[in-house]
Amino acid sequence: MSVPVEDGALLTRLRPARADDAAVLASWRAEPCSVYEDWAGPQPPGVPGEVRLLPPAGGGDLIVTDGDDRPIGTVSWHPVLLGPTLGSQAMDIGISLQAFAQRQGHGSRAQRMLARYLFTTTPVHRVQATADVENIAGQRALERAGYTREGILRGAQWRRADWHDLVSYACLRDDH
Repeated sequence: MSVPVEDGALLTRLRPARADDAAVLASWRAEPCSVYEDWAGPQPPGVPGEVRLLPPAGGGDLIVTDGDDRPIGTVSWHPVLLGPTLGSQAMDIGISLQAFAQRQGHGSRAQRMLARYLFTTTPVHRVQATADVENIAGQRALERAGYTREGILRGAQWRRADWHDLVSYACLRDDH
């Protein structure tokens, strides 16, 4: 999928990863301040160190690019069940943008495009996302993308060897 969203001269696109993206993706993971570093380190209390949970089947990811098709980040999604039936399934999304691409509107556009993509290609009624309570820029990006703030999830995420509160957001199929 390569659907451009234009805002003046600035374009944001989503597309599948290609073989020539492998080197840049590997370099992002190797950066000392990489978002991927957040997930390294000790497991939460009570979870053996060798246990690593895998994301549920049915998820995916796309590369976020600028107008020159230069990779600037990634978006991902995975299904979550919010009730006993498949009708209660939602998609939980995430985004990671490189520092040089932040605060330019790419995050809002990419998250809006991802919601449209998921509503077009899956039967889900809800796409949801979270942002750390201290990540004000991430919260604003979700709001600009059309997501509604729903509340605080206390101690919901284990990251950097501690529990973090998250702000929950969602958009519904009817919103688009």
